[in-house]
Amino acid sequence: MEAPVRPKLTVRIKQAVSQAERDATRSLRRTVFCEEQGLFNGDDIDPTDALALSLAAIVGAEGGPGEVVGTVRIHQAESRIWWGSRLAVARPFRRQADIGTGLIKLAVGMAHARGCRTFLAYVQAQNVVMFEQLHWLALYEIEVHGRPHYLMRADLSYYPPIIDGETGFLSTREDA
Repeated sequence: MEAPVRPKLTVRIKQAVSQAERDATRSLRRTVFCEEQGLFNGDDIDPTDALALSLAAIVGAEGGPGEVVGTVRIHQAESRIWWGSRLAVARPFRRQADIGTGLIKLAVGMAHARGCRTFLAYVQAQNVVMFEQLHWLALYEIEVHGRPHYLMRADLSYYPPIIDGETGFLSTREDA
């Protein structure tokens, strides 16, 4: 007996360009940071959102509509210094490493292509090991929004520049 054919899932990691994609990234952030973690009351929008580029991980069956299941935002704070923040992955997709790591890869790669010389992020303590595995260095511990975080810096030599963030990159896998 042949195994049933499973649909191929695609994960596109890209800059959120349409209003629907940007709205979906903000909705996911609200779910993760307000509802699940209780870090913010009602919404997590702040002045950085006016400066930041939103990135999205969009999952869908090959040829079908997609769903935003991950996001991060990046912005240039000063000359050649970029920050990443608000990395969020929807609960059912957190064990799929290609989503969070793909968002990090695109975030740093896009900033690198725009002249970044230092890429920083405040990372929640429980995520430090994952970032270290992705060639980030923990600089020091700090409390952010009442929770332990670490200021971390990406090793830019590990992240090649990515010029076309609007297209990003795609991976295909069997639906599990």
